[in-house]
Amino acid sequence: MEDHQIIELYWQKNENAISETAGKYGAYCFTVAQNILHSAEDAEECVNDTWLHAWNAIPPQRPSVLRIFLAKITRNLSINRFHAESAEKRGGGEIVLVLDELAECIAGGVDAEAAYESKELEQCIQCFVRALPKRERNMFVRRYFFTEPAAAIAAHYGLTENNVQVILSRTRKKLRLVLKKEGYL
Repeated sequence: MEDHQIIELYWQKNENAISETAGKYGAYCFTVAQNILHSAEDAEECVNDTWLHAWNAIPPQRPSVLRIFLAKITRNLSINRFHAESAEKRGGGEIVLVLDELAECIAGGVDAEAAYESKELEQCIQCFVRALPKRERNMFVRRYFFTEPAAAIAAHYGLTENNVQVILSRTRKKLRLVLKKEGYL
């Protein structure tokens, strides 16, 4: 079934929307959750929660790209679950590494302007990522949106893990320069 047909099922509040979505995007969303949580049970729960969130969000939203819409929901649910589970015990995992790697680019701290600037910062990062060469952009998104391990990215592109780490490091340095130029650092 095509995405626009699935979205129309959501708009009609037809329960087949969930089964169609699960059939088409279940494995994809599971991979997104698994890369963050490293637990099949937790990933499966997040995927099931994704269907509920999609059901509640459509309508009023009408996603232009259903796959990305679902990935964002799954990713956010997985990160929230990760934070909830790691509040009591700090564990390893790819999400900790990803957040540590990006911490060098984005200054921490919360103030009154943070909420206002977050949207502008998001747009700045989106423009930066869109301007990257295709392979570099895809590696950056795989690592920092989908939290894919560097080894998996290396295998996908036929590179060494060290080569991927160098490319990602250089990309983060470029991002840091852009953010500094735009006044975010």
